[in-house]
Amino acid sequence: MNKWVWVGLAISLAVAAVLSPFASPWPDGLERVAEDLGFDELASEIPALASPIPDYLVPGISSEGLATSLAGIIGTILVFGIALGLAKVVGERRG
Repeated sequence: MNKWVWVGLAISLAVAAVLSPFASPWPDGLERVAEDLGFDELASEIPALASPIPDYLVPGISSEGLATSLAGIIGTILVFGIALGLAKVVGERRG
């Protein structure tokens, strides 16, 4: 694999680790619209799927900053793995 892929992953992991704890605590766009239009209370308290990292905090870690950084790192690795897998599948079909 190209060394720049690994450099990009390393930079992405550093950004995820350092900046994740500074993410906005305010609602995202969809939540904000639901609040503004008054239908946010229609949402179910029970999620359709259980999240392995609820609220972007790794369970079992008492430090919120560390738990959020780890969630960012885990998410970055998962997205990288999925993108790498898709690239291999598409590359095999073309080749």
